[in-house]
Amino acid sequence: MTLIELDKAAWINLERAGTDSGSALRYLNFCTVDRDGHPQARLVVLRAANREDRTIEIHTDIRSAKWREVSANPAVTVLAFDAARGQQLRLRGKVKRHGPGSPKAADAWDRLSPWTRSTYTGGPPGESSADVELETASAGGEEGKFVFGVIVFRAFQLDWFQLKRGGNRRAMFLYGSGSELVDAREINP
Repeated sequence: MTLIELDKAAWINLERAGTDSGSALRYLNFCTVDRDGHPQARLVVLRAANREDRTIEIHTDIRSAKWREVSANPAVTVLAFDAARGQQLRLRGKVKRHGPGSPKAADAWDRLSPWTRSTYTGGPPGESSADVELETASAGGEEGKFVFGVIVFRAFQLDWFQLKRGGNRRAMFLYGSGSELVDAREINP
């Protein structure tokens, strides 16, 4: 594959992962920096990707550490790995937050299943749940919309890596301010 084809294929696979719960790229490592300057990584669910805009959308509780961390420092790394293909996608970029009541969050909330909505009920993420009474999935978790947020990550760099017996391959892609591909080059694995 040419470099242009590699870049296109990577983004097509990310777009598919946004709608296919069985995709190897569905769960991403979302890497931030906490207030003490320590790297933080957690798995998130890829909800949507757009190759034209070079964006990835995830959902979160606005009371979570990641929401606070990206508020203080919007620079993020997203890491995906497809074991069957032996491909790693490491994307660097910045995020924009869309909080409760924003058009983006309201639209995303409306598309969630009742079960997924119910995951936003209860106490703040990471705190003791001993005194929290959780809502049932059948209730639809409507109160969860008040703590529901969307994070949109825009990539400015993709480090593509192929693990392959007999010859690994690695390429770097840089995107401009309009999300256009401005540089594509092979680099040493």
